Amino acid sequence: MKHAEYAARDALGLAGLIAAGEITAAEALAAARARCDAVNGRLGAVIHRMDAIAEARAGDDVTGPFAGVPFLLKDLFQDYAGVPGASGNRALRDAGWAPSAHAEITRRFLASGVNVFGKTNTPEFGAKGVTEPAAFGPTRNPWHHEHTPGGSSGGSAAAVAAGVVPMAGANDGGGSIRIPAACCGLFGLKPGRARVPGGPERSDTMHGANADHVLTRSVRDSAAMLDATAGYEPGALARIEAPTHSYLDALSRPPAGLRIGMLDESPLGLPLHAEAEAALATTGTLLESLGHHVERAAPAIDGLQLGQDFLTMWFTQMAVAVDDVRRRTGAGVEAFELDTRAMAHVGRALAASEYVTAYNRWQGYRHALADFHTDYDLLLTPTLAGPPPRIGALATPRWQQLALRPLLRLPSARALIRSGIVEQMARDNLRHVPFTQLANLTGTPAMSVPLHTTAAGLPLGSQFVAPPGGETLLLRLAAQLEAAAPWFEAPPTDDIERP
Repeated sequence: MKHAEYAARDALGLAGLIAAGEITAAEALAAARARCDAVNGRLGAVIHRMDAIAEARAGDDVTGPFAGVPFLLKDLFQDYAGVPGASGNRALRDAGWAPSAHAEITRRFLASGVNVFGKTNTPEFGAKGVTEPAAFGPTRNPWHHEHTPGGSSGGSAAAVAAGVVPMAGANDGGGSIRIPAACCGLFGLKPGRARVPGGPERSDTMHGANADHVLTRSVRDSAAMLDATAGYEPGALARIEAPTHSYLDALSRPPAGLRIGMLDESPLGLPLHAEAEAALATTGTLLESLGHHVERAAPAIDGLQLGQDFLTMWFTQMAVAVDDVRRRTGAGVEAFELDTRAMAHVGRALAASEYVTAYNRWQGYRHALADFHTDYDLLLTPTLAGPPPRIGALATPRWQQLALRPLLRLPSARALIRSGIVEQMARDNLRHVPFTQLANLTGTPAMSVPLHTTAAGLPLGSQFVAPPGGETLLLRLAAQLEAAAPWFEAPPTDDIERP
């Protein structure tokens, strides 16, 4: 199967060819592997191959809506039994740690029929909106190799955009599906809390702020995979109401006359890049042309406080992740990136009362967003505050690294907290992605839709946030936008980056 024929189809399109006997699952797998061999050396998207497993599965009688379609898992939370998982960390990589069981989301991916042949790159423990782990090196944006594909699902986004696979596993604890979708010209839906499983080990990761799903070229692939993976998992914290129709079937009913509130200012009070403003304007104009009403409006939320509360959770999560890996591997602190160590150091020093106080404010954010949704069907924002940054642009400056090292050697983190260095590092990263955390802390579904291309030829998406249970509405609107302004196209050159 030639690459042009393979790359021209989305996942359901490939599944249709396989079901009709026009190609075999083995031929589709061969095309995916050949494409990966051709581009991965430059992109750094796939960090672990599972060729023998995939070859065996290609010969099996597999069923499901995506039977035989090549697929990649994200190397974070999407465990595959017996296959090494590093989560972007050197200690896990060097130890060759492998889970003993599939994650539930992996089991449901496999039940949909996909053929997993590898795992994709992620920043260490998924902690950044770029994908540049010391353990595996940076992943690069297929549209321009000097720029990031975003994070933390950057490896999956780069692989899909470059035509290695039509769809790949991803997850989102602070924007990690929507950010790379926006950077790579893809569709990215973050399901709402408890819509898809997170177990058996992580059924309520970050109090339900994290959600697993996929990055796709087409809306219909995202909808069909949500049909395949959504639903209650025994032991999960909550069971939520299922939709009355399948997500895929709902795409045939475009929404009419939506009221959409548009937030065109950074929640952090910082200026937006002109390209982010242009992306929002492009999206607003298209929505109006489709009969929807768009006006400036925003939920009554203190964006600076929300960002701080998000970081409180994030720092404590890093502390838990580092301590867990050290117990499992016996690794020393040098096996973790300096940024990770700094976040973990602060996380350990936070009092339980500080954490609970921050967590309790999440309820206020949920109520404020619910009040907003009584007047507006959806919230529209830029996905990013500007175009995809260059590789290394969000790395910790050397002066901060030098300042951190002696502080990390102190037994107490209070001096580190007083220095403000870690908070400044985090804010420097959040200033690029200030819009996405709201949907995570409120547990609401959200999506990034690729409707704008910058003057430099880089994609830039727009975000929509729905009320709880709003996945169907988001997908219906996305399908309507996709039909009005078809977005998927391959990067402008095949295997060679633009000058």
